[in-house]
Amino acid sequence: MSLTTAQQAFFQDALPFWKKLTPPQQEELLAASTYHTYRRGELIHRGSADCAGLLLIESGQVRSYLLADSGREITLFHLLERDLCLFSASCILRNIQFEVYLQAEKDTTAILIPPQLYQKLMNESLPVSDYTTQLMASSFTDVMWVMEQVLFMSLDQRLALFLLQQSQLEGSNRLHLTHEEIAKHLGSAREVISRMLKYFQGEGLIALSRGGVTLLNLTGLEELSRPKHPA
Repeated sequence: MSLTTAQQAFFQDALPFWKKLTPPQQEELLAASTYHTYRRGELIHRGSADCAGLLLIESGQVRSYLLADSGREITLFHLLERDLCLFSASCILRNIQFEVYLQAEKDTTAILIPPQLYQKLMNESLPVSDYTTQLMASSFTDVMWVMEQVLFMSLDQRLALFLLQQSQLEGSNRLHLTHEEIAKHLGSAREVISRMLKYFQGEGLIALSRGGVTLLNLTGLEELSRPKHPA
């Protein structure tokens, strides 16, 4: 779907390099970009086999994750309003050696920039090239933070940190997440997460209910999430 006047205005305001493009480049970008809607749970990008284009989030929330051969998932980062994702244009990222998937966590609207056009803009415009480098560095920082958690943090630390981050993301201490969904975020098994959540509940940190978790003791969760340094 082509962009409406309001969508064009959002698009121009959200792209940091927009004003540094030439008028012909701006016109080409507006004409080629398309507007899309995704329902909650819909798979938006399916790894390197998919190269739809760069995704600019207008509203909603998108989850980026890795999928192992075993079917286990682990969340890398979330995309929120005005975030631009390079991984949905994997064909222009030739040195990426891992499969990144994108899924709508909420009903989401987004603008898609064709990968070939963005590649052309990177070759023609230094501001676009510089911004892309910065965006890639930021994305890899997020990925490395997840890898650091997996390698150097215990599961109880990671779970406590995840619950706190989700609470901040949602702006609420009441999280509408199943044990299966939490396990997918953390790359763990549902049974393991269920046991850990029940332990947290026994310690008075959270309260469990059908399809949800309520955080009761934020200070206790924060203390649990901190790295444990040897004495």
